[in-house]
Amino acid sequence: MSTERKYLRFSISDRIEHWIQVISFGLLGFTGLIQKFSAAEISVSLIALLGGIETVRIIHRIASIGLMLGTIYHLGIAGYKYYVKRNRISMLPTLKDVTNAWGLFLYNLNVQKHKPQQGRYTFDEKFEYWAFVWGTLVMGLTGFMLWNPIASAKFLPGIFIPAAKAAHSGEALLAVLAIAIWHFYHVHIKHLNKSMFTGQISEHEMLEEHPLELADIKAGIAELPQDPIQVAKRKKVFFPVYSMVAAAMLVGVYFFISVEETAIKTVPPAENLVVFVPYTPTPLPTPFPTPTPAPLTGNTWNEGVSSMIKSKCGACHGTTVLGGLDMHIYEGIMTGGMSGETIIPGDPDASIIVARQSSGDHPGQFAEDELKLVIEWILAGAPEE
Repeated sequence: MSTERKYLRFSISDRIEHWIQVISFGLLGFTGLIQKFSAAEISVSLIALLGGIETVRIIHRIASIGLMLGTIYHLGIAGYKYYVKRNRISMLPTLKDVTNAWGLFLYNLNVQKHKPQQGRYTFDEKFEYWAFVWGTLVMGLTGFMLWNPIASAKFLPGIFIPAAKAAHSGEALLAVLAIAIWHFYHVHIKHLNKSMFTGQISEHEMLEEHPLELADIKAGIAELPQDPIQVAKRKKVFFPVYSMVAAAMLVGVYFFISVEETAIKTVPPAENLVVFVPYTPTPLPTPFPTPTPAPLTGNTWNEGVSSMIKSKCGACHGTTVLGGLDMHIYEGIMTGGMSGETIIPGDPDASIIVARQSSGDHPGQFAEDELKLVIEWILAGAPEE
């Protein structure tokens, strides 16, 4: 069992904050990339696996809310450390970080023999932190414009919306690559730093990465003693102020996610209009226009029956001879067509013409007195003269 001394690197609140950002950033990066490269085969498969593009968008937006809430939490933790506990603001970049970066560059080229001596946060850790702050601001602003394009277009020219999409997409890709290449290499590959899991760091790691902080700890000046009475006074100021700031920021988050539903749902719905309504049902086949039938004058083919049948049936059973039945001439109607004998003299019940007209829905429908005339004509033997 190792007896090497351990030092507290991150408190529980620090680790909670870190994992909130890990989960929200991870989901944002994953769902954002498969939307950016949605035409790629692997993206199509992943989108289908997650339940479709709408589900992916919902996950992306939930993760963005997590990132915003994590930011509010971070401001509270940082404010408490620096205002109440009076911790050193070690994350601010200084000119020393520039010389440390140059010194490490020379050391890696074997030009300089010793690594630069760095404190609690190295120049690359500061660079990562402020890059994350900058990226969060850019992603938040452009994300709002993409989430609420109509509200944004009320104050900005419309060209800002596609510009926001390009900036959002490009910054996201840059952030994912920075975490995947820079952060993972320095924290998980170069040497496995477990301080975000355990909260502690070994003395060897402190000596290797943060020798100036280790020297301050051993000298007893890493944390200056604080007057408990003054700390209590600062708490009385900090908690009300932070509560109001956090409440205002939470209202901002609510506004962010609720100012509009989507660019489509906020547009007034279209009215349902009837484009075409037929006045009456049209029979099939559609008969040609027919002349007004001549008055019924007699009970033979040549005297009344002929003119009435031609006016009603001639359009289909005249020139076109539909069904092989020609009703323009006496011989044609007496011969019949493909359905059989149209007229059987003396027997109207067996005559097809009477059966078809009695149904009441024939295209060339006879009036009641016209059908009666045809029946009387058939009963009389269907004479021509």
